[in-house]
Amino acid sequence: MSWLAKMAGLAEVPLFVAFGEGAPADAASVLAKAPGLRVVETPRAAAILFVVGTVPEALLPQLHRLHDQLPHPRASALWHSRNELPGATRIEEIANISVLLRAVHRDLLVGSLKSEPDFLSDAPPSEWRGIGPHGQGGKGMMGGTPYGRPMAMTAADLRDGLELDAYTADFGPFLPMLPAGLVLTLTLQGDTIQNVAVAHPPFETQEQRGWVLLNLLGLPALAERMLRATNIGNATVKRLIRLSGARAAIPEGLGRTHDGSDVRTRFDLLTGTSEPIFNLHVQQIGLDDLLIGLEWHEAMLVLNSFDNASLRAICANTSDPEPDTMAGGMDHGVHAGHMS
Repeated sequence: MSWLAKMAGLAEVPLFVAFGEGAPADAASVLAKAPGLRVVETPRAAAILFVVGTVPEALLPQLHRLHDQLPHPRASALWHSRNELPGATRIEEIANISVLLRAVHRDLLVGSLKSEPDFLSDAPPSEWRGIGPHGQGGKGMMGGTPYGRPMAMTAADLRDGLELDAYTADFGPFLPMLPAGLVLTLTLQGDTIQNVAVAHPPFETQEQRGWVLLNLLGLPALAERMLRATNIGNATVKRLIRLSGARAAIPEGLGRTHDGSDVRTRFDLLTGTSEPIFNLHVQQIGLDDLLIGLEWHEAMLVLNSFDNASLRAICANTSDPEPDTMAGGMDHGVHAGHMS
């Protein structure tokens, strides 16, 4: 082992975490407290894909696509998971997480552990070569799939009626800013949501996502401190959250439900800065009622402000839009770049 490899082996291990069904509710907290590990926001910055819980069979293609986005050298590991990934390290005990993952990372860097190959073939999601009058997949003015991607179609903007390009794609189930398992089919104009459909509901969990709201509000250090706190009622963390002014950064009335609660009041509840003073009422309200017309960042705040049971109920209440309203009927099935 060279001195350079030894030094590299002392660095933090960059992990991308894919949560599945049955993941421990405190998994994010456990990883935040584990020495020598660093959870990253994108698979492109990770050396190890860490699967926590069991990813259902219907979502395995997305997990494989996620795996193939990690740069070489790469490895994968499983915790509380019934999935089978060739060559993956299986972790049984919480105490062993940091030790085992750091050992895997070190072995990758020195070459004693081979980098994992791709699960999927290196092929475009939609074949385009040699198709159409110019051989680039296009048909007519705006049809087909030029270079493997459908063109965005114009549609009237909800705010002012201007005809702008609308883009429809699936987002989830492993995006860090979305609850685990949730897959949304969104039509976007710029960063404004025009239509929403639920392709897969979030997994059942008892995880509280107050720390995610802090991350979304630009306070990652405070989010990590909340994860490392022994309990949500930690007085120091609550005082820091109040002093941060995070609550004031949330637009008043955003994500209001029938009970009168909005993201601000649910933020207070999830971060432990107030006691429950309302009974959340989500009957007859769907994501289409809450998200359409919001900008992306606002929508992420709304989604993460609900407890898991309430969000699953809201997803069940969400009506499916007519196919021709999703960006003029544009086929979004070939979009695979937003699944992680």
